[in-house]
Amino acid sequence: MRKIVAVRRVLADMLGHFNDDDGWSMASHLAITALMALFPFLIFATTLASFLGAQAFAETAVHLVFDTWPEQIAAPIASEVVNVLTIRRGGLLTFGVLLAAFFASNGVEALRTSLNRAYRVTETRSFVFRRVQSIVFVLIATIGFVIISVLLVFAPLIARIALARAEWIEPYMGTFTLWRYVIASTVIVLGLIAVHVWLPAGKRRFVDMVPGILFTLIGWLVGSTVFAAYLDRFSSYVNTYAGLASIMVAVVFLYIVSAIFILGGELNASIRRYLDARARVGG
Repeated sequence: MRKIVAVRRVLADMLGHFNDDDGWSMASHLAITALMALFPFLIFATTLASFLGAQAFAETAVHLVFDTWPEQIAAPIASEVVNVLTIRRGGLLTFGVLLAAFFASNGVEALRTSLNRAYRVTETRSFVFRRVQSIVFVLIATIGFVIISVLLVFAPLIARIALARAEWIEPYMGTFTLWRYVIASTVIVLGLIAVHVWLPAGKRRFVDMVPGILFTLIGWLVGSTVFAAYLDRFSSYVNTYAGLASIMVAVVFLYIVSAIFILGGELNASIRRYLDARARVGG
């Protein structure tokens, strides 16, 4: 009975603070900012990858970003993203590419603001520190994508070497698409951990962040599945928005994802508040 009461209090606190602190508006802000940051990030990352010799980066980046999206949402825009990324651009350090990196960092700043509100903390770090940290996040993500791109290019060679040493893995070597999903999912998990650890103000133990991260992952899986099923059976987006249907579907999907992400932070904060309250009254 006590556990049921605890769960009810934590959930009530989580949902109440989400609603009272403009969580719905923050989810909308985060969704639009993420969409606006996505293309500049991919353009910057592709330009840097080309400079480093990773010519196959565009296809890899699209798979890493969109493989975890429902096909009904990703398919209409993935091909257009590839078209944008394969346009030849000037040198690496052009103003446009640097500007793309700056706009991409705005997405990181939106994540920071959302988590600060969810964790109920006040930001005390300077603007310069925050912006530099956001750009570093963009650079790390870019380098990570480039490394994965290079590894996937050499995947056939790695597979032949592995088969020569361990023939028992041969039945599993045809599941390249599965490995893409595994890699994309791993990137998401590591990214979630990174943003919860370093973006919000203050310090938290890793164990205190696990519930919100798990909630976010499960929520994204359930939310994307339900939304994809809705698009398959009941959607009238094409009739309503005509040529804008694909972008509107992406915005709504990102809004759902953003709300779940913020609720993950709210859950961590609510659990911490409940445990602190119990400690003050002696358990």
